[in-house]
Amino acid sequence: MTEFLNGLTLADAIGSFGALIVVAAYFATQMRMMNSDDLAFPVVNLVGSVLIVYSLLQNFNLASMLIEGFWIAISMVGIVQYFRLRREP
Repeated sequence: MTEFLNGLTLADAIGSFGALIVVAAYFATQMRMMNSDDLAFPVVNLVGSVLIVYSLLQNFNLASMLIEGFWIAISMVGIVQYFRLRREP
């Protein structure tokens, strides 16, 4: 275990933190602690995904990069939708 932990890079730590953020947001939504209609939900997902992408730029994996690209795009749509719906009377 020590050898494994010593082999982790800063990119690994950042990506792992991003994964924890995304999973925590999903868990919070499932536990009704966070509402997916709130701005916080897509913002937290966006931040987590960007951190994961940072790690993927150091250790590339096509499938993971694709899912994170979609996750970022969907999060951005959620942020735009939030502000669009707030503007409507």
